[in-house]
Amino acid sequence: MSPVIMLVVGTRPEAIKLAPVARALQAQGLLPHIVLTGQHSQLDPSAYGLAAHRFTRLQCPATGDPRVHAEAVANAIASLLRGAGRPGLLIVQGDTSSALGGALAATAAGVPLAHVEAGLRSHDLALPWPEEGNRVAIDRLSQLLFAATSDNAANLSAEGVTGEVHVTGNTAIDALFDVVSSLPPGSDGPGLPRLLVTCHRRENWGAAFTPIGLALIDLARFAWLRIEIVLHSNPAMAAAARLLLGGNPRIRLLQPMDHRAMVGAMRSAHILLSDSGGIQEEAPALGIPLLVLRSTTERPEGIATGNTLLVGNERGEIVHHVRRLLEDERAYRAMAVPAFPFGDGKAAPRIAALCRQWLTRQQTAEQALIA
Repeated sequence: MSPVIMLVVGTRPEAIKLAPVARALQAQGLLPHIVLTGQHSQLDPSAYGLAAHRFTRLQCPATGDPRVHAEAVANAIASLLRGAGRPGLLIVQGDTSSALGGALAATAAGVPLAHVEAGLRSHDLALPWPEEGNRVAIDRLSQLLFAATSDNAANLSAEGVTGEVHVTGNTAIDALFDVVSSLPPGSDGPGLPRLLVTCHRRENWGAAFTPIGLALIDLARFAWLRIEIVLHSNPAMAAAARLLLGGNPRIRLLQPMDHRAMVGAMRSAHILLSDSGGIQEEAPALGIPLLVLRSTTERPEGIATGNTLLVGNERGEIVHHVRRLLEDERAYRAMAVPAFPFGDGKAAPRIAALCRQWLTRQQTAEQALIA
């Protein structure tokens, strides 16, 4: 019987990035068992193209303390790793508390662990918190580490991780290419320049969102700019945006979007303003200039290609950089050239093939010991 591979999915970004992996595993003759932790409630697997021979839903919704949530996920997954349901490999993606919980459960049960998107580092445990600590811990526990870029692999080498490190590209680009290929051709017709905004990272919660919102109000005074902000599914973030921006007739508040709709919205934007890690990966490939609402990033490759720029969350800085791109055509064009620092869209097949090879080697080694 083909080996079973367990994939832990807690959030929408994890679903987007692991869906290509699940399909590639199936193409390799492996059997993906997808465990939905419940961190993001009511996550519909079909909406993200998640395919598996088995799905399991846990009841572990996000809590105020991510460490408590990681422990709950670890305990829930531990029961799945006992007996006949034990997989040959457990895969986690990224740096969420669901990913950490899956990693802890695998380690405790002696199940080999693979980490997709290994080696991301901001080198600051506080930014982002708790993600930076999660990703460091997961990498230390993993036997297989799939780094998106050579810089990520260098981070792992510098830390002396003991698992196998492979540079594969980021599966976010696989997912992006799948969506773009299904969309109708884009339009470059006349119209006002469009600024598309998303904001959800923990460092921009609460009072930190106020200068961002005030910057958008400042920019809304320019009649030649259309501003749209995609509300986040986090109720507190959505409420803060509505309170500060909801009464402004020149700022349009959009409901949360699925991945396909979001890619379509990004592709038709003139400038992106966001704190999202996923958008940092996708924007260069789309050739849409991205201003990042953070003071540091674990994805410097987009900055190196000139497609993204850190602007922080200060009101004046945000207004300055948006205006500069709108008023300086040379600066805009320099950021609007498509680039692919995060991969060529073939990361998932590489990951699946490496998983198959690793399992085969493990099986051969075990048989040799028995003999």
